[in-house]
Amino acid sequence: MPRRLPPLNALRSFEAAARYESFTRAAEELHVTQSAVSQQVKALEAHLGVKLFNRERQRLKITPAGRDYLVEIREALDHVGAATERLIQRQSAGVLTVSTSQDFAAKWLVHRLARFAAAHPGIDLRVSATMHNVDFAREDVDVAVRHGDGNWPGLDATRLCAEQIFAVCSPKLLAGRDRLRRPADVLKWPLLRLEDQSKAWERWFALAGVAAPERLPGPVLNRASMLIDAAIDGQGVALARTTLAAWDLISGRIVRPFDLSWRPAGTYWIMSPTATAKVEKVSRFRDWLLGEAADDVRGLKNLAR
Repeated sequence: MPRRLPPLNALRSFEAAARYESFTRAAEELHVTQSAVSQQVKALEAHLGVKLFNRERQRLKITPAGRDYLVEIREALDHVGAATERLIQRQSAGVLTVSTSQDFAAKWLVHRLARFAAAHPGIDLRVSATMHNVDFAREDVDVAVRHGDGNWPGLDATRLCAEQIFAVCSPKLLAGRDRLRRPADVLKWPLLRLEDQSKAWERWFALAGVAAPERLPGPVLNRASMLIDAAIDGQGVALARTTLAAWDLISGRIVRPFDLSWRPAGTYWIMSPTATAKVEKVSRFRDWLLGEAADDVRGLKNLAR
């Protein structure tokens, strides 16, 4: 059965007026006009079909029914106030739970955790790497970082950075007899790829002006982080996106052998419920993520020079 609840503003007006036995003082507390409080109380009496106050010679006297109702309503409002305060305190407390994809956690976030801890020692960061989309209403998660187009109704979404897709390999593949000199040379090596990345390699070969082989040589993996780690190990050439490859490119573990790239349809977004997007710990983490991403952009530009 649905609850029979009177309007909350009417209850607040009644509780304050009953406490002071004055519409004027209740209005001062609630920062509204005396007339507004009077109208709210009248509306509540009409809703309940019960007289809550007697107006006697410009004095306000609460009725016995009103006094009984006040006891219950005050207790209920105290519960609501306490619950709200607990929620606000939890949102502002030190624990910050972040949900990310496994690839983003492994190739972007995990290397930087010490920097976040040093910059924000008062925030106790908890990272959960999962593939499913977060249900903020049901899960104890403050922020999520997910890949997509940014269209998440009801959520505050901020793009982490612009991205490109390009070939990467170990620096070892730029030396030796089979070193990569021109785009066609990638066929001397295994082409590391994701399960759904055959089309991406076809696009890369088209950009390079090289005929794509009918059958791509090399292993198929199901995690982008595994793909990049295999490239770091010198096992072949991989296609990677900017965000996941940035740390290893800047540190020199992998290189871009050719200046061929394109912009993908989606990128990484920082998401949180709109209602908590401005909570201090959430905004601090979002600002830190954006700052790290901006540092990556500068680092990659320096490499290009």
